[in-house]
Amino acid sequence: MKLKASLRALAALGGVLLSLSGAHAQEAVTPAISGVVAAGTKIELIKDGFKGTEGPIAAPDGGVLFTENQNARVIRIAPDGSTSVFLDNTNGVNALAFAANGDLVAVQTLQPKVGVILPAGNARTLAEKVDGGLSFGRPNDLVVDKAGNVYFTDSGANANANPKPDLSKISPPAVYRITPEFAIERLAKDIERPNGIQLSPDEKVLYVANTAGEYVFAYDIGANGKLGPKRQFAKLEGFRQTDNGPSSGADGLAVDKDGRLYVASSAGVQVFSNKGEPLGIIALPKAPQNLAFAGPGKQQLYVVGRGAVYRIPVLTAGYAGRAK
Repeated sequence: MKLKASLRALAALGGVLLSLSGAHAQEAVTPAISGVVAAGTKIELIKDGFKGTEGPIAAPDGGVLFTENQNARVIRIAPDGSTSVFLDNTNGVNALAFAANGDLVAVQTLQPKVGVILPAGNARTLAEKVDGGLSFGRPNDLVVDKAGNVYFTDSGANANANPKPDLSKISPPAVYRITPEFAIERLAKDIERPNGIQLSPDEKVLYVANTAGEYVFAYDIGANGKLGPKRQFAKLEGFRQTDNGPSSGADGLAVDKDGRLYVASSAGVQVFSNKGEPLGIIALPKAPQNLAFAGPGKQQLYVVGRGAVYRIPVLTAGYAGRAK
């Protein structure tokens, strides 16, 4: 009897510890990062259980849009944190950007292409082929500048596709620009796995995350839209060898009003100054995949990853000149 009582007591204690552990997991907080976030700021879980989370962007109505790419739809987060389906049957949309005229531009992965998905009456393909007929592998992320140039990354053939793609018909990984005249230009092909892409607030520097490498790269943008030489801008924590090769998990990028760069990676949200100096890391319960400033004054950082969506109040504000 004493043994059974002891076992019951241990089981009860285990339940308490699990409960405390679960409560602790829900109360993730930030470290102090000067000018960015105060120590102990709660990382709010908005919702978990989505099938693929990517591409968050501030919406004109004060909400946030992000993509649930495995379900081929766009989800809206209302200012009160509630979620709803915003758009369905999206051809595997992975990332979003608003053009100056209000068009919602997206990279799409099921039938790889870049195009306008809203308003419905203006939906069209902007780029689907390159080099005389080669398909994109997996368009990944994009950013639209004030002049209407669409910069986007293609991370290469989708290794998880079934059946396996014919590599002779697919363009290798690269960074592209679609001009306002709808011409497509390959700007860079010297990154192993280009992923997140972002512009500095003055739109003179283009940042590209390399998932397979240890750095975020930067390119100066010339007056003709061409890129200068690639340079190492920010060194990432968490770079390691995996079963699939070297990886930092570097994914989505965002900038704030002071030009700080925010990187979603396997280490968390890594924050760098506008000179590439490391300022701190915000660890999350699940590794982030992309992020965006939104909400009142763009003073909330929304982070998505591994099916979860988080919101963090910050001390700074996102850059106001673009939706992201």
